[in-house]
Amino acid sequence: MSEVPTPLLQRALWVIERHLYGDLSLAAIARACGVSTFHLSRAFSEHYGRSLTDYVRGRRLSLAAESLARGAPDILEIALASGYGSHEAFSRAFKTSLGLTPEAVRRRAAVDGLPLTAALDMTMSRHPSLAPPALRTLEDQTLAILSGRFSLAGMRDIPALWRRFMEFYPRIKDKLDPAPWAVLSAPDDDGAFDYACAIVVPPTSALPRGLGRMSVRAHRYAVFTHAGHVSLIRGTYEEIWNSALTAHGWTLADRPVLESHRTGFDARTGEGGLEIWVPVEALVQRA
Repeated sequence: MSEVPTPLLQRALWVIERHLYGDLSLAAIARACGVSTFHLSRAFSEHYGRSLTDYVRGRRLSLAAESLARGAPDILEIALASGYGSHEAFSRAFKTSLGLTPEAVRRRAAVDGLPLTAALDMTMSRHPSLAPPALRTLEDQTLAILSGRFSLAGMRDIPALWRRFMEFYPRIKDKLDPAPWAVLSAPDDDGAFDYACAIVVPPTSALPRGLGRMSVRAHRYAVFTHAGHVSLIRGTYEEIWNSALTAHGWTLADRPVLESHRTGFDARTGEGGLEIWVPVEALVQRA
């Protein structure tokens, strides 16, 4: 029997804690975990509600604060070890993150009350529950879209975007598929992402004022089924990013993720399920 892969986030947290004073760029951590940067960034941001870059910065500054509270004499040495090129850059980041200057923490000789970033638990994981995905190729598509930008904390505002889009829906002519789609970009370093409500239309179709147009190029997708209520979809995504993709030898490609309403989806209740179309490529080969 082949070994079950360690969940991605557990691997990433181990790499971070093991190499806190080494190269912890997003690219370096993704390479160590054998996945794409897009895959790792999305997995981390959606599970923890903060970007991986922000977490690494918080861990390094927290350890720096603890060193200073113990009386470390050379602030520049700590700054360089924490990944900053100068005393000034380190002090700005330190004050922004922790509310005090490095000198003030050293004089204080304590970190009590500071908003430190503790190490995340890397021992917990859930048993897989998703059915195996189908591997499908989606041809070039043109979409009529209504888009917004959201934070991970502001995902509750997405239903309001759908309400607005469905007001446009009857006025969209030449629909090639009556089922709506959603298009999701990868979160940025601050955890913000673009989300669009969409419908497939001909490339030259006239659109109602207020809607945009988006082209999605042909690509291969792993298609997962989310069978529960739409409000529970974040748990499905977490399993996809943390274990399901790598278990099948795939990582996330640099393309938007798509959601398609299943035939039985009921927009009034949120029941009926969705298909999650994840653009994939072969896993990165680790050295």
